[in-house]
Amino acid sequence: MAETEPGYDRTTGRSFASRSEIIAPHGMAATSQPLATQIALDILKAGGSAVDAAIAANAALGLMEPTASGIGGDLFAIIWDAEREELAGLNASGRAPALMTLSYFEENGLRSIPDPGPLPVSVPGAVDGWFELHERYGQLPIADVLGPAIAYAREGFPVSEIIAASMVRNANALGHYPGFAETYMPNGRMPAKGEMFRNPRLAETYQMLVDGGRDAFYKGEIAKRIDSYMTENGGLLRYEDLAAHRSEWVTPVSTNYRGWEVYEIPPNGQGIAALQLLNILEGFDIAAMGFASAEYIHTFVEAKKLVYEDRARYYADMDFADVPVAALISKEYAAARRSLMSSEKAALSHAAGDAHLENGDTIYLTVADKDGNMVSLIQSNYSGMGSGMTPGDLGFVLQDRASLFSLDSEHPNSLQPGKRPFHTIIPGFVMKDGKSLLSFGVMGGSMQPQGHVQIIVNMPDFGMNLQEAGDAARFRHYGSSQPTGEVMDDGGSLYLESGIGQNVREALEGARSHARRWYRQLWWLPGDTVGGRAGRVLWRLRGAQGWPGGRLLEQGSVQHDPRHLPNWYYDDRHAAYRQLRGRHSSRHCCEQRSFDAAFLLPGRLSFAGKKRGSGQDWPIDTRDRRCLAGTRTRYRTCILLPPVRYSRDYRADLDTDRYDSQRADESRALVQGGRTGQCR
Repeated sequence: MAETEPGYDRTTGRSFASRSEIIAPHGMAATSQPLATQIALDILKAGGSAVDAAIAANAALGLMEPTASGIGGDLFAIIWDAEREELAGLNASGRAPALMTLSYFEENGLRSIPDPGPLPVSVPGAVDGWFELHERYGQLPIADVLGPAIAYAREGFPVSEIIAASMVRNANALGHYPGFAETYMPNGRMPAKGEMFRNPRLAETYQMLVDGGRDAFYKGEIAKRIDSYMTENGGLLRYEDLAAHRSEWVTPVSTNYRGWEVYEIPPNGQGIAALQLLNILEGFDIAAMGFASAEYIHTFVEAKKLVYEDRARYYADMDFADVPVAALISKEYAAARRSLMSSEKAALSHAAGDAHLENGDTIYLTVADKDGNMVSLIQSNYSGMGSGMTPGDLGFVLQDRASLFSLDSEHPNSLQPGKRPFHTIIPGFVMKDGKSLLSFGVMGGSMQPQGHVQIIVNMPDFGMNLQEAGDAARFRHYGSSQPTGEVMDDGGSLYLESGIGQNVREALEGARSHARRWYRQLWWLPGDTVGGRAGRVLWRLRGAQGWPGGRLLEQGSVQHDPRHLPNWYYDDRHAAYRQLRGRHSSRHCCEQRSFDAAFLLPGRLSFAGKKRGSGQDWPIDTRDRRCLAGTRTRYRTCILLPPVRYSRDYRADLDTDRYDSQRADESRALVQGGRTGQCR
């Protein structure tokens, strides 16, 4: 039995469960915000359907949790129609604008789509998704559905702790984009925990949807304002792209896992990765391994590596690519892939299988009504508050989902106008014996298929109830190959929540050679080392969804790893990284510079240039040549923090939110404070 840390004091059930299961006969709603959940329940009490309640809750979350959702993003849903006994799927993801072409990025010397900013903005699909859902399953007028969110936007609501902290992080990264501060920082700063926040701009936009329907967004005043804003600020999205948008009703696909029929939306999303993973795990006696055991976690992670190679190779918009879904989710294919696994060692790399024989933020919600209808709905701006582009006086941020395209013309997920990018957000659903059983989902980018599978496995294999299955400690493998072109060749890293015992951690890192990290919450994941150890790292930036991968390095040289996101840096004293550097050769590597310590914000950096009057090196964003001349630009933060020295005595305070806020304030002062030698 795996050692686990103490949980809650309970007289029944598993000690780690936070509460008993909630049981209700006439309807239920589960969201990430109590006010949104209450709104959904009020809609149900007023005679609304599960879909009415889900749309109302989603609209409220776009106001109350703008760090993960909003009408500038996309949406997916699975709906169980109890009367027809029918399961339907909705893909409400947006497409690449007509001006977004491979040649545009090639001509501008870009090897990936820069993010955030104006360039990764694809058509937002959420609003069309709302109206598609409402037309087919709604019972109440759309005015009643959006009314509660409109009232809260006008009158205000108290900001919760996690959202307040996340808003600050997003402001530091996105606050310089036009319209952002005016919308979210009316007093010159983000609201603190407990403060009342109003968004009258969003209230007016919601009211336009009530008055003009979905066309107000895609063909009316809202579309015109988005077009004007994006044109003025260097974006590619235009009115015509919005006017041409449409959602797509799809048939969910499934696999059977120990009698449970688990359903997901087919690509362009990553849902079938959960089905592939379940198929591989079904060939093992998972129950005998025991929950949170080293054997189970190792088996899970090695299966995940195989599945994510296929995810990187095949998953794409099926209107543009031949995605072999049936083959990928077949039991025969799973058996062939399972044979490649080792029970003793962690694999460093895999190739994708021959099936033709992975920096986000999301909200998930689910609702059931008195008639037995159920909605599994997920919605996101992608990375935090999205691109930072906040059009007109509309009160929301546009998503940055197009950054998930590959710029490799041969890749199935290659950028093309009118194409939907690879997507991470996935709703889940389970049937058993032909009846609806479970509407479920999780949040967290590439964690989502892993989370889906862990929740499912926790019930039939480990005998947990629904609440326990959701509360149980989770783990996440990070660093697999990606549909944007990055390739895993170091085995990646394994993140473990604190509820997983020390003996398990040691077993995984030892005999099975997993590079592991553990944190109190999986949601706060930093960029990490390549096969190295954390001993040389003083601090890793918390809240990775806002500023992923920032870090301080102690008296070492800093090196850019081109295989991963362009804002990841590693201490090259680690032997594994030196080997990596040798494999990739100097053409991929930036010039080395030695630092006492350096705090790196997101960006594609080159260590070139000097701070005026100083011998210290400053990181510079080379994607805009004007930065090299020291001129100012709104494109992105160009000059970042200089090298700074900290004493070892300060180490204990480095991993705190207080320090995070302090460093953010210093960063903002540096970026905004100078002229020559600094730009933004």
